[in-house]
Amino acid sequence: MADKIIQINSVDAYNKMYGWETLHPLVAVVNHATEPPVSMNHIRLGYGLYALFLKQGEGCSIRYGREKYDYQAGTVVSFKPGQVLEVEWDASRPMPPSRGLLFHPDLIYGMPLARRIHDYTFFDYDQREALHLSEREQAIVNALMDSIEEELQHPVDKHSQTLITDAIGLLLDYCMRYYDRQFITRHRVNSDIISAFERQLADYFLSGEAERRGLPTVAYFAQRACLSPGYFGDLVKKEMGVTAQRYIQNKVIDLSKQYVRDRDLSLNQIAAKLGFQYPQHFTRLFKKEVGMTPSEYRN
Repeated sequence: MADKIIQINSVDAYNKMYGWETLHPLVAVVNHATEPPVSMNHIRLGYGLYALFLKQGEGCSIRYGREKYDYQAGTVVSFKPGQVLEVEWDASRPMPPSRGLLFHPDLIYGMPLARRIHDYTFFDYDQREALHLSEREQAIVNALMDSIEEELQHPVDKHSQTLITDAIGLLLDYCMRYYDRQFITRHRVNSDIISAFERQLADYFLSGEAERRGLPTVAYFAQRACLSPGYFGDLVKKEMGVTAQRYIQNKVIDLSKQYVRDRDLSLNQIAAKLGFQYPQHFTRLFKKEVGMTPSEYRN
């Protein structure tokens, strides 16, 4: 992996890498149809922008962290400010065409999209979690990018920010819809992940791991599944109807009730068995969820 990181903190900086004109300082629709003037193989890019790319050819992979994206023709990957990735491609083949949208966080400042941007959880996804589109879905994504690109051809006026951010929001909404569809079509694989999660959560307490490591976290089980916490959390919510954090907490409360009924265990011992660092935190959570303190429930 290359040591040098090329920092992309502005739309203009990205355009200059390719020798493109900057039509708007905060947003661009880019079309990678030819090889860039500088080698993009084995380089690391640090993003200060939101970015979403639709790949339209074979032969390129993107590495984020230690794993490669599941990134083939007809797939979408996305990044948010603060992420660093490496681009790899087969130098014996032309760099595959792709199309992308990039926008700076300042573009959405004060706009409705700024309040919703954290709802687009796919910006936090990483390895094996690319969005796979049908030909019809690719056509829709391209049409939405067309509308943004067309707006960028107009001189900037008082309507530009609203029209552009609304169009970006619509594109991101469609990506959320397609991810929901992908969760459904991968139900069998997802069911296996959920079953493993349920077993691992039960084993976490039975094996004494909670006493050694503390309360279980979503990140812990996401790592066991080789998924990002964001993708894993969304998968659990789609399959189980509750968030992964809520499911874990429900398990903690169910076990709490069992342990509290056992009068051979002190409340301090119970708190330790469940992974609480301080007994008072256990008491506070128990009362919040059950409506009474552990002592009151025991009596």
